[in-house]
Amino acid sequence: MAGYGNAPMIDTTKPHSARMYDYYLGGKTHYEVDVQAAEAVVAKVPFAGAMARANRDFMIRSTRWLASERGVRQFLDIGTGIPTEPNLHQIAQGVAPECKVVYTDNDPIVLQYAQALLHSAPEGRTAYVQADATDPEAILDSDELYSTLDLNRPVALSVNALFHFVPDDQNPYDILDALVSQLAPGSFLCLTHATSEVNDPALAALGKEVEEIYAAGGTPLRLRTSAEVARFFRGLELIDPGITMAHQWRPDPAMPSELKENEPSMYAGVARKP
Repeated sequence: MAGYGNAPMIDTTKPHSARMYDYYLGGKTHYEVDVQAAEAVVAKVPFAGAMARANRDFMIRSTRWLASERGVRQFLDIGTGIPTEPNLHQIAQGVAPECKVVYTDNDPIVLQYAQALLHSAPEGRTAYVQADATDPEAILDSDELYSTLDLNRPVALSVNALFHFVPDDQNPYDILDALVSQLAPGSFLCLTHATSEVNDPALAALGKEVEEIYAAGGTPLRLRTSAEVARFFRGLELIDPGITMAHQWRPDPAMPSELKENEPSMYAGVARKP
């Protein structure tokens, strides 16, 4: 694996979304402050862990589909999170060992574990860029990206469970446009996004409270409607079945969802750049 950079200090005085997500998934890479914040969310939304696992399962299915059905051999995963097997490169290289993957995240603990865990198949390559998604130029101009991916050929851009942490005043649509604009025609966007737009009014009302829990820990959370999520795919060709809940996107009958009827995961979609 290439590209580690200098590791910044890990702040254990406030929760971080990547470590909270690790807790939802049943991982071990988090601190007490993360547990407290995550448990406050679980108290409001008891199936938060199932939602997180549904999001990961979407990543697995969409990556495997892109590699096997669309022949994609290059992947850019922004907002990687703490490594949890199977990682994206393991899925892609399980289909085609020559696949190349660039991971990015801004949490120093992700960098710490990326150095130890993200090992490529010999035929392919992986790299890690320590960068903030709100600074797309830092990702696009990185030596690690250019030494790993050929942006003149199709790339699958994965931004799963990322943009709900980018508030409106940071122009999330412009950030994504800046990233997609640098990708070759035939590239793909994979995106999931949290929402409070659900059938259960009581559950929908909890969305504001969950946003407040994250805000109290210093992390903005902006739940968006289906129309707002659809804006991320503007100018792209949505792949069937369009924008759905993550656990309903091309589900694997061998892996039934833990979520009960009317329990949401996240909005999810895959789209092609024409």
